[in-house]
Amino acid sequence: MSWRSYSNLLELTGGFPAPLSRGGSRRLPRVMTVPGILSETRDDDNTNSVSSDVLSSVSQERLIIVAHILPLNAERWPGNRKWSFSWDEDSLSLQLKDGLPEDMEVLYVGCLNVEVDPSEQDDVASHLLDTFNCVPAFVPPDLRSRFYHGFCKQQLWQLFHYMLPLTPDHGGRFDHFLWQAYKSVNKIFADKVMEVITPDDDYVWVHDYHLMVLPSFLRKRCSRVKLGFFLHSPFPSSEIYRTLPVRDEILRALLNADVIGFHTFDYARHFLSCCRRTLGLEYESKRGYIGLEYYGRTVSIKIMPVGIHMGQIQAGLNLADTELRISELNEKYKGKTVLLGVDDMDIFKGIGLKLLAMEQFLLQHSEWKGKVVMIQIANPARGRGKDVQEVRTEVYTSVKRINQLFGFEGYEPVVLIERHVPLYERLAFYTIAECCIVTAVRDGMNLIPYEYIVSRQGCAKLDASFSAIQDPVKKSMLVVSEFIGCSPSLSGAIRVNPWNIDAVAEAMEMAITMPEAEKQMRHEKHYRYVSTHDVAYWARSFMGDLERTCKDHLKRRYFGIGFGLSFKVVALDPNFRKLSPEHIASAYRRTTSRAILLDYDGTMMPQTSINKTPSSEVLAVLNTLCSDPKNVVFIVSGRGRQTLSDWFSPCECLGIAAEHGFFFRWCRSAEWETCIPVTHFDWKQVVEPIMKLYTESTDGSFIEAKESALVWHHDDADPDFGSSQAKELLDHLESVLANEPVSVKSGQQIVEVKPQGVSKGLIVEKLLSLMVQRSTPADFILCVGDDRSDEDMFETIAGAMAGPPQSPIVEVFACTVGQKPSKARYYLADTVEVVKMLQGLAAASEAVTWNATHLLLESSR
Repeated sequence: MSWRSYSNLLELTGGFPAPLSRGGSRRLPRVMTVPGILSETRDDDNTNSVSSDVLSSVSQERLIIVAHILPLNAERWPGNRKWSFSWDEDSLSLQLKDGLPEDMEVLYVGCLNVEVDPSEQDDVASHLLDTFNCVPAFVPPDLRSRFYHGFCKQQLWQLFHYMLPLTPDHGGRFDHFLWQAYKSVNKIFADKVMEVITPDDDYVWVHDYHLMVLPSFLRKRCSRVKLGFFLHSPFPSSEIYRTLPVRDEILRALLNADVIGFHTFDYARHFLSCCRRTLGLEYESKRGYIGLEYYGRTVSIKIMPVGIHMGQIQAGLNLADTELRISELNEKYKGKTVLLGVDDMDIFKGIGLKLLAMEQFLLQHSEWKGKVVMIQIANPARGRGKDVQEVRTEVYTSVKRINQLFGFEGYEPVVLIERHVPLYERLAFYTIAECCIVTAVRDGMNLIPYEYIVSRQGCAKLDASFSAIQDPVKKSMLVVSEFIGCSPSLSGAIRVNPWNIDAVAEAMEMAITMPEAEKQMRHEKHYRYVSTHDVAYWARSFMGDLERTCKDHLKRRYFGIGFGLSFKVVALDPNFRKLSPEHIASAYRRTTSRAILLDYDGTMMPQTSINKTPSSEVLAVLNTLCSDPKNVVFIVSGRGRQTLSDWFSPCECLGIAAEHGFFFRWCRSAEWETCIPVTHFDWKQVVEPIMKLYTESTDGSFIEAKESALVWHHDDADPDFGSSQAKELLDHLESVLANEPVSVKSGQQIVEVKPQGVSKGLIVEKLLSLMVQRSTPADFILCVGDDRSDEDMFETIAGAMAGPPQSPIVEVFACTVGQKPSKARYYLADTVEVVKMLQGLAAASEAVTWNATHLLLESSR
């Protein structure tokens, strides 16, 4: 579909009415003329750009907002059946634009809230792009039903609100057919984004649980995309989330975003706990920012509750319709104290619990009979099914019962309004209500309390119409569930457990009998927060974090690994590349004084192997390398010296550094030495009892006793508890060992105490220095390792090379195992490639030996 080709035709035919403008001139979007996939198979900067002089000349920043529904209203004109489109002023996607820079262009991608016939889709799409900067994603009706009403509403939405499918009738059992529909729709959205994106320039902001796997599809197509995601629903605890069969796929997809946003710390904490328990990822907080290191990329976690659109509420309060409706309601409920509830008619809003609390309130406080009215506005349910019908039945039954028990002629304690209530009328109800009550059992954010607070603040026009004094006192009261996202930000509200009917009833009584001065103080506190933390503030804050996180994108190299939703990109230094066997073999043949340092576990032996004894293949290649007089070969390991001595006893000339270099020997016949002088290990008598105490209280932990160190492992402990205990143990040991010559460090699921100054880097330093002393400075250095302790070797080598040259030309090959961030300049994929590389070097040594022997025999003839 070539959208641009329709623009002139539409203008000539006048097939679409002019939109209601939100200000600003219409801009020409940067659009691909042919939709397709932008590949990033090369590293040059031009690979990901659309090849157009017009596009490359545009320097203005642009944001692509992707949400399930476009911020548009659509309807057919009666009679001629033409489409009419206008902005949906209630849409968050549209409102957040107020927090963006004025010169930032915004493009919207999403579905329309109506079905468009396939024969009209091209015309509609072209019109929406030209007129509204909107790119519609047209999804076939049956696929969209499986996607939205199936996977989104029956499975994700219910699970995220803590409803488990314990029986087929209780929540939706997982259905792979619906999961496939969910992925298919996310792919359609990815296609639409790719049609309009300029990958290295544009920002993309994806919204809510409908599009949780979209980040993977976008990251796969353009690895440098500047991508944010915000979840507007709760994120459940790990015990709930881990019941989802596709839990790993969704987590990994989300981690392909650069920033992941949540309304509250609880939601973020649950997400981070799931990442730890399911994927083994740890997070850290630096200078106020929470981040997850994921294959070299830092994924930022943003915690910021969304706000309301202050301008929209204030404009609504100034409407004549609002003033008229307030006057009508004041007359209707004259002399009554009004309690207000505004909720969707669904199972999680707790309307039934609220009504039970109202019934209990009237039972316990009969003096309020005839004086208090609860108005419950029930918005039409967005979902469908048996659950919604059950909620409606419960609500209507409760309302009927309460009104029969406590009502009389001219008085109904509960007024139920089940219809769409327009904004002006909603604001009128807020204005007359003494207290707003929200008893949702689980809700992502819920902005009803915010709207209520601003409405109770009112405006000058309403003050002039309804107040007898100038500058009347403003007050409001809130009773809110502790399980909704806005609850933490409303510190002056009466927080309740909605399941505790008696407590909610008492909260109602407390709210309406509270002293006026206290109501005023609480209102002022809430209004200050709500008026300053509006939707524009939220958008500015999120975009600030997204810009900060993405600022180094163009400085990194990216490699895609994995298939399907397991895909991820590895971000690496531009100079980091795979070690070529031919390149290192060539350098090896040219040099005459070589230092070869090799880690063992994870480098020459897979970490997953149960039998860690070196194979005959490994022993053979080490013996060959050691037999070359130009080589000094060392195994540098964290294992104990006795174990290493036994394993490598066949290698007579092999040097071994045990326990991260604390013990070392130059060959099998040499005595063991220590890298630093140690007079005593008395500190072990202090450390071991403390570690035993933590081992006894932490199931799955154990102590590894080395000659020079003690290590507490918590690999098999509960991830959260083990990590917490490790931090506590670290603090404990640091305090009691403050005057001892030891270092206390935490690592990958360990806490280790060892003599100060011991590291693998120290043995590298000693080896290179000794070679200089022997007048054979190394002109070839190969160092291979796989974990954090090996980074010390890479750092030492880099420091040595930065100093005065030890040799006129030094070939350095610092190599890590696995494609991951490292101080090494090279990488090899796995232990198999390491052994093959070493075999290539051994073959080069054998070839030189054979040639020398052959020449000697020839000369002796």
